[in-house]
Amino acid sequence: MKNLRRTSQILFFVLFVILLIQTEYKGSNELGLPVSLFLDFDPLVALSSFLAAHAVRATFLFALVTVILTVFLGRFFCGWVCPLGSLNTFVGFFRMRGALPLPEEGRYPKLRPLKYYILTFVLVAALFGWNAAGFLDPISLTIRSLTIGYNPAINKAAGTFFEAIYDLKIPGISPAFDSLYSAMTGTILSFEQPVFRQAILVSLIFTAILGLNLLAPRFWCRYLCPLGALLGLIGGKQPAARVDVSEQKCIACRRCNLVCQGDATPFPPGQWASRECLLCYNCREVCPAGAIVIHATTRRTGAGNVDLGRRWLLASGLGALAAVPAVTIGAHRKRPNPKLIRPPGALPEERFVKTCVKCGECMKVCLTNGLQPTFAEAGLEGMWTPVLVPVLGYCEYNCNLCSQVCPTGAIRRISVEEKQEIRIGLALFDKNRCIPYALGRNCIVCEEHCPTPEKAITFVEEEAADENGEPFILKKPVVDPELCIGCGICENKCPVVDIPAIRVTSINESRSEENQLFLGL
Repeated sequence: MKNLRRTSQILFFVLFVILLIQTEYKGSNELGLPVSLFLDFDPLVALSSFLAAHAVRATFLFALVTVILTVFLGRFFCGWVCPLGSLNTFVGFFRMRGALPLPEEGRYPKLRPLKYYILTFVLVAALFGWNAAGFLDPISLTIRSLTIGYNPAINKAAGTFFEAIYDLKIPGISPAFDSLYSAMTGTILSFEQPVFRQAILVSLIFTAILGLNLLAPRFWCRYLCPLGALLGLIGGKQPAARVDVSEQKCIACRRCNLVCQGDATPFPPGQWASRECLLCYNCREVCPAGAIVIHATTRRTGAGNVDLGRRWLLASGLGALAAVPAVTIGAHRKRPNPKLIRPPGALPEERFVKTCVKCGECMKVCLTNGLQPTFAEAGLEGMWTPVLVPVLGYCEYNCNLCSQVCPTGAIRRISVEEKQEIRIGLALFDKNRCIPYALGRNCIVCEEHCPTPEKAITFVEEEAADENGEPFILKKPVVDPELCIGCGICENKCPVVDIPAIRVTSINESRSEENQLFLGL
């Protein structure tokens, strides 16, 4: 069983990585299966999105499959499928023995209820309008961390390595490595070096989570994971198999507790916590006396399940009630934030932040690297949701990839033709910086790059004189608010590179009736 479980973990983790790599522009506007497939089977994402946004998607039926299997099998998803669980297991193998003092049997028994209190906080907050699940859900957390935190560093390291080999000019080897790098670019590696704001912060948080394995194996899974808590409540009381310890055979060596990945404490006999069991079955493998038996059962089990304090559960719920108004009160709610340029197809802002689980898939798939994680622009409730930053990348006119990967419908699925009609913002000129206005010289870069069939940027022609007094026609660009879709390519390509002379803000966006330039007209 241990080898079978390890094989399952490896296969599902490889599948996760393949789908994560696949969730990127590969020269086609059709992706196939994105990594959101894992999120589709995530019941915490489905439940929190339903409670917060009162929305049900057809893909949530996949989460029901996980729920049904969990009812019969217990926390199989945690022990056999979850990519973060597999990463924690892998990192745990490299934990240096004696590097940090461990508590008795590598356990922190007082922390066992913590994940249930976190789950209570998340669900109560979602019920009252704050979808906080995306911050802590293990699938969303892993995708976001690998996309924003690790992927840029991996691409940079690979590029530096292959460039160094190529610069050595070793006959036969350097050209081969150059060809290999070309083959990897656009397949395993990104077409261009990705850059994300807050990459260091996101990577440090995820590295800290993996580092918790120094304190106890699978520390996150044991004590912090809200999805694990939900699955434990769903399937932990009456799983299809139970762990029994024979009192006659047991020699009280406690090896079973030491190797237990979920802190389910098979020893002492009768204290096995079924809600904590990750179905690793390491306990049976290491028992020198053969005292542990795993067998099918139809009766309710789990005498050693976590004893949840009612006061702490109540405190978790009340904490969520207090947090919801605190995080949803912000300046962006009183007056639209000009920097909140959401992707085409994004729901109205209030529904968007309730539906988005901050997974970062839309950011990874954005072919210009224009979609970036927010920090304070949308308050804490909208932290790490996607926003277009035109100075880093624009919204490609013929691309709808972000709408294909969103797992919750925060960015609704739209065709390319529909996307081309959606306004996400409006470009306006800063005449103090625009070259024709400020310096009296012609510049037509913004008009050349404007992608709309009928140009949203046109020119007003005036007679002027150059530095030698020779007359010429000066073309001053203007924006037509009825035609501009706010794609940001003009700002991105503006030759005034420090602070572009044309800037896009969220005003005039199609998804809002209030955030309009000509309100009521």
